[in-house]
Amino acid sequence: MTAPTAEAPARAVAKKRAGDIWFSGTALFAGSMIVVTLAAVAIFLIVQSLPAFSATSETASLLKADFWSYVLPLLFGTIWAAFLALLVAVPLSIGIALFITHYAPRRLAQTLGYIVDLLAAVPSVVFGLWGILVFAPALVPTYSWLNEYLGWIPFFSGQVLNSGRTILTAALVLAVMVVPIITAICREIFLQTPRLHEEAALALGATRWEMIRMAVLPFGRSGIVSASMLGLGRALGETMAVAMVLSATNVVSLQLLTSQNPSTIAANIALTFPEAYKLNINVLIATGLILFIVTFAVNAVARWIVGRRKEFSGAN
Repeated sequence: MTAPTAEAPARAVAKKRAGDIWFSGTALFAGSMIVVTLAAVAIFLIVQSLPAFSATSETASLLKADFWSYVLPLLFGTIWAAFLALLVAVPLSIGIALFITHYAPRRLAQTLGYIVDLLAAVPSVVFGLWGILVFAPALVPTYSWLNEYLGWIPFFSGQVLNSGRTILTAALVLAVMVVPIITAICREIFLQTPRLHEEAALALGATRWEMIRMAVLPFGRSGIVSASMLGLGRALGETMAVAMVLSATNVVSLQLLTSQNPSTIAANIALTFPEAYKLNINVLIATGLILFIVTFAVNAVARWIVGRRKEFSGAN
């Protein structure tokens, strides 16, 4: 006969400590406050913007016709300036990140990394002052040269603005402002490239650039895209630097060197809001809602790309 088996002891239930309960509750509250704040901002913008959608030039002095004819040039200027900034910032940021991670000596790489991080902490008003007092006047000779020799290209045609406060100058200042963000993210992505992939490429006789092209850049492609999207989100919402540098006329124009410059939504709100009254305030809030939607969409796409990259890395 087999001996009777003893009943398995009941599994002990771990008792939660008071510190764990307080910490988990605090963390849950902090995380939920982000959603609550975002929802509160969205509700405020929507409620305050509803009267502006049906406003006309008779009810709001800011409008020449209706709301959409007012906001579309501003939306064009916002996207156009951000696009020009990314056109300059992304290649420059990738080059800086590659130099820090694969070319520079360790001490120089650390120093450059600190400088890039400190550049991200410079206030936008400082960039604006630098842009209007130093950068814009310094670019006028270059603009004159572009207009003289490349004026047959529509972007460089027209009468050059003597102050240099054009949409191209504003875009270049924005590029300087977003370079630290894109560089920092690309640097971290490039450092995560599997060491074996790099050594295998070098062992097969690849040069350093060929190794970067075959191993580093393909691995960091999604990270580069997400970094660019985050930089785009910063460029879309920048206010003070653009407001100080740009001499805007609120027109839709692709010319980069003339006085006919589109404005951006954020800069227009900053410059117009102090003197706004009654329905004009709702009009400006409605333009802020449009910017909120565009910026939210850009950041959502960036987070989706980052999530896809994590899933792909986990699958491998």
